[in-house]
Amino acid sequence: KDRSSNNNNNNNNKSNKDAKKNSKKQKKPTATQSSAAPNHDQPDICKLEFKVGIITKVWAHPDADRLYCEEIDVGEETGPRLIASGLRPFYTEEQMLGQRLLVVSNLKAKNLVGFKSHGMVLCASEAIDENDKRVEFIEPPSEAPLGEIVTFDGLPPPEPLSGSQVEKKKVFLKCVEGMKTSDDCEATWNGHVFKTSKGVCKSKTIRGGAMS
Repeated sequence: KDRSSNNNNNNNNKSNKDAKKNSKKQKKPTATQSSAAPNHDQPDICKLEFKVGIITKVWAHPDADRLYCEEIDVGEETGPRLIASGLRPFYTEEQMLGQRLLVVSNLKAKNLVGFKSHGMVLCASEAIDENDKRVEFIEPPSEAPLGEIVTFDGLPPPEPLSGSQVEKKKVFLKCVEGMKTSDDCEATWNGHVFKTSKGVCKSKTIRGGAMS
């Protein structure tokens, strides 16, 4: 073989190596591509995370007349969550135990009279008179699996923010204004129904009630 042919082969090999290097560089994801940033343009309700759960243990808070302390299984590998709820005026311990419900699971943990609460139980309420009200759990369908994240009819899938972001941006407080039960007792946010893979989430009897 003559020199010109060797030079051509060398040049071709070099070009092929350069092309492979360039293709590898292009395929390698950037930091922004590999870790998706939260979508801050999504509806506020989709920034929250509502999980299907069940109360597996409940006891009266020793230092707060209105509070129950609960262990709630929301299907997490770390085990049940410890949550405090102001439900003693409305439910007995026997009624609480085994109750299926929704937990707002991406709220920042808070100390409630010395008990650290890792989430919030979602309920509906309606006034009976100036001094009294009724409260009912928002209940998922009995077949809905523990830990399932609720979706909202007509809205994109939830992209929950961190607890710190939810608190900083007051996401839950903004959502409360639009959360209420429908005439069919269905849990809604601005008309969008709370849904699981097994059906909608509802209160037992409260229609047009505030949710929190």
